[in-house]
This record gives sequence, C-alpha cells and structure tokens, in this order.
Amino acid sequence: MTSLTVEKRKPEESPEKLRMAGKMPAIYYGRKQKSTSVVFPVGAFLKVWKTAGESAVVTLKDGKDELDSLIYAVDKHPLTGLPRHADFYVFEKGQKLKVNVPIEFIGVAPAVKDKGGVLVKVLREIHIEAEPKNLPHKIEIDISPLVDFGSQILAKNVKLPAGVTLQELPEEVVASVYEPKEEVVEVAAPTIDDIEVAKKGKEAKEGEEGAAAEPAAAGAKKEDAKKEAPKKEAAKK
Repeated sequence: MTSLTVEKRKPEESPEKLRMAGKMPAIYYGRKQKSTSVVFPVGAFLKVWKTAGESAVVTLKDGKDELDSLIYAVDKHPLTGLPRHADFYVFEKGQKLKVNVPIEFIGVAPAVKDKGGVLVKVLREIHIEAEPKNLPHKIEIDISPLVDFGSQILAKNVKLPAGVTLQELPEEVVASVYEPKEEVVEVAAPTIDDIEVAKKGKEAKEGEEGAAAEPAAAGAKKEDAKKEAPKKEAAKK
C-alpha cells in the first residue's frame, strides 16, 4: 500500500512561500474526519500520484495517525502542469468507494487488423464501486471481440475483478469499430460571378485579336494600292 508522510500546515505559511520551498499544501477530510490542512514535499507527492493515481489507497501518516484515503482532486498549474494543491478523501474501514478507474485496452481487433476498420475508444475511464482492498489500479478490456464493422463493447460486457461492481450504465459504449469511408472531393459549380469573369475575359481577348487584325488589313490594302499605281500610269500613256 502507498503511503505519504504529511505535516500539519501552520496558518502563517502561505501557499506561495511553501511552493518556493519545494513543498505542497493539501487538505484531507471525510464523513467522520474533520478537514485538516497539511503539507509535504512536492517530490514525494509526485511519486505517490504516479503510483496510486486517483483509484488506489494512499495511507496518510500524520504523526501517530495513519489514515487511509484516496486522492480526490489535484489542482495543477495551467502552464507547467505541476500539482499545486491536493484533496484527500479519508474513508472508514469497510466503506465501499465509487471511483473512476483508467481503462487499458489489450488484444487485437480483427475488424481493424484484417478489414482496415477504425477503432474508437469511447471511454478512457470506467466508473466502479468496491471496498478499498479490492480497488484495481486499472481495468483491462480485451478488444478481440470486435470482429466486424459496427461491433461494440458495452459496459455490461466488461469483465471486472472479484469484489468490484459496475457503476456505468450497462448499455454505455466503451469501444467500437467503424468502416472508413473514402473522402469524396466535390467540385463546386461555377457561380454567376465566375461566368461573368470568364465572359469578360473572352470578350477582351477577341477585342485584342480584332485590334491586331485591323493594322494588318490596312497594310495589305496599302501594298495593293502601290501595285496598281504603275498600271494606271501605263494606261494613260
């Protein structure tokens, strides 16, 4: 079982001052346990948090008292992601707890491997109830039953350890496989503006060709006039 040594927090100690000293403020409470402010090294909490998460029992060692608890909430810095404050829920012996436990998907889905389907992990955690001694750190879910497109694993299909009961809705979808569809590229129909622009471009091109043809025609007429001039002179003589 994971344990964490804590100290009572002094009223004059500000959170900022504690964090600068490498410590982390926290509080623990329960149905029969009064709220108590404590403090501990942030490094020690990180190790406990990594091991226990929010579903395993953490024994708080406060002087001579040892209190079984769960990490109920963690406030993290918005930029660094480091924990700044934590809440611990102290429970009584024999009390059943309702918690969210991480899901770990195992196995291979034939619909994905053999048919190229897409696996959709709908749930990342599953809501369960158990006594502290029976709380699992994670729930493994085998995805090998997903053999066809449209196959689903429902919450009621999940195999839970002994002493653990499901708190999710039985028909809640945990994972499924769907058939990938080819993306159809649609060509947009030309708009009235596009047609007008094309029309104007065509008219401008035709106008340029006509303007170029006129000088050529005028030059041809001038050449013909030069050829006719000697013939007229000969006729007069």
